[in-house]
Amino acid sequence: MISSKQWDQTIINLRDKTMGIEDYYSDVPNSSTFYNLSTSYTEIAMNFTELPPDRINQNPEVLNITNEVPIKYAIPLFGYAMPFLLVVTVTVNSLIVVVLSKRHMRTPTNVVLMAMALCDMFTLLVPSPWLIYMYTFGNHYKPLWPISLCYSWNIMYNIFPNILHTASMWLTLALAVQRYIYVCHAPLARKFCTLPNVYKCLGYIMFFATMHNILRFFDHEYVAFKMVWENQTVNVCLKRTPDWVKNTATFYHMSYFVFRIVFVYIIPCTVLIILNLLLFKALRQAESRRDKLFKQSITSFKNEPRRQLDSNLTTLMLIVVVSVFLFVEIPLVILTLLHVISSTIVEFLDYSIVDNLMLFSNFCISVSYPINFGIYCGMSRQFRQTFKELFIAELSDPRNGSSRYSIVNGPTKNTNDETAL
Repeated sequence: MISSKQWDQTIINLRDKTMGIEDYYSDVPNSSTFYNLSTSYTEIAMNFTELPPDRINQNPEVLNITNEVPIKYAIPLFGYAMPFLLVVTVTVNSLIVVVLSKRHMRTPTNVVLMAMALCDMFTLLVPSPWLIYMYTFGNHYKPLWPISLCYSWNIMYNIFPNILHTASMWLTLALAVQRYIYVCHAPLARKFCTLPNVYKCLGYIMFFATMHNILRFFDHEYVAFKMVWENQTVNVCLKRTPDWVKNTATFYHMSYFVFRIVFVYIIPCTVLIILNLLLFKALRQAESRRDKLFKQSITSFKNEPRRQLDSNLTTLMLIVVVSVFLFVEIPLVILTLLHVISSTIVEFLDYSIVDNLMLFSNFCISVSYPINFGIYCGMSRQFRQTFKELFIAELSDPRNGSSRYSIVNGPTKNTNDETAL
């Protein structure tokens, strides 16, 4: 899950020109920035018994869950709606994986679609314990302890969802490229769009998505500190920035954000829009040829291969899948780009508005995770038939014999022959 405050935490090092508490204590092993979930910056500073008087009004860098998102919207969306959405997402994406993992369904496109379903499911599943703990149970204002929980929060709530979301972006791009090759450059498909190549592509995508975020496992560290909270002395986690980040702050943060904006957001979304338009154009041309064939000879029209008709429907279905993906992703791309510009060049955003938009944008992305199941059921005859045979056996028609077919390809003696769902 991505929030504007999360981006602020990394970008702030690029523009911070004042000496704060972390700078003052940079040489002290067990003190740094306070990791608290309730009190304001000034209240936090006043609770540091070792803090000198001339530092008491300085604002430390704080990860405050209550202040990180608009809490009045976060609680109903992430606390009440998200558990229900989690159950739906895990259920329907598990069904997608089960259906597409059947041997007769194992085509290159189906493998990519199955990987997308897994990424979407785990993007929501991994941070869900923290969403439930923080927002559903109302613990967002409490300090976290022990230190292991602080690291777990950062990894499960921030890092792993970013890795999976990055992979999902690139998987969608791979899906669109693959379909474009089949529709517009069919002779190349037999050479490049094979199952071994698809498995290699999936491995590369997961590897580079992980490498892009690997340093985020180490760019913050947490140490123990005692403070007064609700009239009691409690242990809390203080978040501090390691020396290697301080020494390379500008290069590290700029390289991370430039890569993310360019190669995770702008280029994939731009290419997806272009490929979607090209696929739609090719589909219209196919429909035009079909109409001409119908006018010339009804007999020839009736003899048109079912495979071609199903392939056209599959192309339309994948256009819908990509369009839904772009519809929910583009607002986040725009907000992220504007935020980075506002943080590094000239500040012009009103974050009281941006925070709300970012929250709803993230929630809309989460809502989109179960939608593909409905698209497959509504637009893929073979997906429906396989689903019925697996889960609603009494409704299946044995004459269809779908166990011998891929979703749209007919008999699947060679599953590398076509990629379609």
